[in-house]
Amino acid sequence: MPEPEKPLLYVILGTAGSGRREVLADLIEGGLAEGDRSAVLLAVNEPPDAADAKFGPLIRWNWTENVIGAELPAGITHAFFVTDGRANPVDQIEALKPWLESAGLELGRVICVVNCRLAEQHSEMRAWYDACIHFSDVVLLNRREGVANKWLSEFRRHYEDLFLPCLFEFVKAGRVHNPRLILEPQARRMSHYFDEETDWVVRGIESGSEDETLAPDGDEEVEVSAAVDPFFALDAAGRRAKRIVDVSKLL
Repeated sequence: MPEPEKPLLYVILGTAGSGRREVLADLIEGGLAEGDRSAVLLAVNEPPDAADAKFGPLIRWNWTENVIGAELPAGITHAFFVTDGRANPVDQIEALKPWLESAGLELGRVICVVNCRLAEQHSEMRAWYDACIHFSDVVLLNRREGVANKWLSEFRRHYEDLFLPCLFEFVKAGRVHNPRLILEPQARRMSHYFDEETDWVVRGIESGSEDETLAPDGDEEVEVSAAVDPFFALDAAGRRAKRIVDVSKLL
């Protein structure tokens, strides 16, 4: 595979305490080729972890008024962005696209690490993971000790029944079976938010309305607008139409 023109960015979603950095250390060790240079970006409020010693450059990123601030070292080939595991993942995903473009990066993959114990204990976590998995290319099932096999099967079947294209893999003792497969920069996510091409919505406009747009051939008036990802859509009160739990209250 030819070298990418831009460094690849990998986004690591999941809650605090889900073992993301342990898994990330395994992905970097087993998934990068000789000569690759990586950097890990970690939210300023994430506490230190034993796995941090296995990373190369470790950069703390901040998030002010939904704008991400982070400086990458020169010469890297891969960057791994670990989201704030106590904050809303949808807000962070939305802020990531403009930062990714300004930093001159190309999205490799979005990887969600699932804390299966937490999700089994709190049913409201299903909607939280629905949001994360909507944007993810890979879903890694971690923290499975003591979790009922029936629950694990039902969790996976829920997404399989939705025909989501993302890849599901198990984590065992902080490791995945094939790190290079996980890091293969092939899009498998449902969301098109990071795609270069924009989806468009075409709808008829009632004659005489302020938004009226006449079709060139004189047929029905139409309005053309960029499609909004369902998880970014707002309700009449200006809040997210799809609500998810404040995960910080469950940790």
